[in-house]
Amino acid sequence: MNVDSSQTSLTGRQRVLAALNHDPADRVPLDLGGTPCSGAHVSVIAHLRQALGLDKPGTAVKVTEPYQMLGEVGPDLREALGIDVADLPKPSNMFGFANTDWKPWRTFDGTDVLVPAKFNTDPEPNGDILMYPEGDKSVPPSAKMPKGGYYFDSIIRQKPIDDARLDPADNTEEFTLISEDDLRFYERHAAELHDNTDLAIAAGFPGTAFGDIALVPAPWLKDPKGIRDIEEWYISTLTRQDYIKEVFARQAEIAAENLQRIYQAVGDRVHVVFMDGTDLASQNSLFCSPDTYRELYLPYARQLNDWIHTHTAWKTLKHCCGGCEPLIDGFIDAGYDVLNPVQTSALGMDPEQLVEKYGDRIVFWGGGVDTQQTLPFGTPDEVSRQVTERLDIFSRKGGFVFNTIHNIQCNTPTENLLAMFRALGREV
Repeated sequence: MNVDSSQTSLTGRQRVLAALNHDPADRVPLDLGGTPCSGAHVSVIAHLRQALGLDKPGTAVKVTEPYQMLGEVGPDLREALGIDVADLPKPSNMFGFANTDWKPWRTFDGTDVLVPAKFNTDPEPNGDILMYPEGDKSVPPSAKMPKGGYYFDSIIRQKPIDDARLDPADNTEEFTLISEDDLRFYERHAAELHDNTDLAIAAGFPGTAFGDIALVPAPWLKDPKGIRDIEEWYISTLTRQDYIKEVFARQAEIAAENLQRIYQAVGDRVHVVFMDGTDLASQNSLFCSPDTYRELYLPYARQLNDWIHTHTAWKTLKHCCGGCEPLIDGFIDAGYDVLNPVQTSALGMDPEQLVEKYGDRIVFWGGGVDTQQTLPFGTPDEVSRQVTERLDIFSRKGGFVFNTIHNIQCNTPTENLLAMFRALGREV
């Protein structure tokens, strides 16, 4: 998106739509909390709200996604920071229970928060916090937050694998037709956000991510079957490709039907859909070659993207951390409109080169500031300089939505966050 400062001030929705269509706008749009990979740890949100005078110290902030301990980015915070995106809530979180009936809890760093009723707040004798699928303590736990930690780690519940008995149905038990209750949930919240805000609405719908390693262990299932161990899954993408393809084919068939039902419920009141969080790269290498991506992932991603682009006005977002540059042409050919989080610290992810090579073919949603070094450990001046530089580079040739590189991590200094927002032209 080219920035045209002489243009009449746009709404957040108009601004994001301009970016998604590579059109000029009055300024670069800003996201915080619109997707599962563009938010902030709950303690970061709590301290930021206090710094902005929205809350008094000790005021509890809601944890909207317990798996990553993401804090709620509410309407008052969006207004104070000039955020242009709102997230469409989900009927349940990563542990399979609803974000309802809030109760108080205190994180290990001493932040007072609110968590859903089924969030386990009773520590183990060693101080760890165990989390249970659907909040059901009668079954084995599916995740653990170590004492003193900030996040939950999935507990691998892999049963012994007998290749002669492997059944793709076991790896697709979580992919079912969406319930009427969930459809009405999406319909109600999409209408509320669309009619009562002027923001772009970002959503994530079930079953559209192929091999997302955060989802493979299925922390919301009480008794996951099939291949659920992270290492075993990655190995299987090479050694059991026929099995993986069958899983993806079944998943895509159900997802396509669900997308049709969801679209009937929400229509074009949604603007961008977080489709796939499958990480295919590390900091310095790939998890799969470009050829493997095209063979194993692309056909199923294209099936869903083609349906969306044929029947809706939605734009689709592909998340991939790490040095994924060799895969970007494949992402584009699969039909994705947006790439997130644009990890510029990884191999081959130089901002100038990304914009030169891909800037007119895909929207960059992220890349605005480094969350590994600059934002958590730099000075406010260093943060400001990097933000200013990234604004210049990523807005040169086409679409850009400013966001940090993935979620803002716990213990990030509030003064650095304020420096980031000031560099974006916010009066904070």
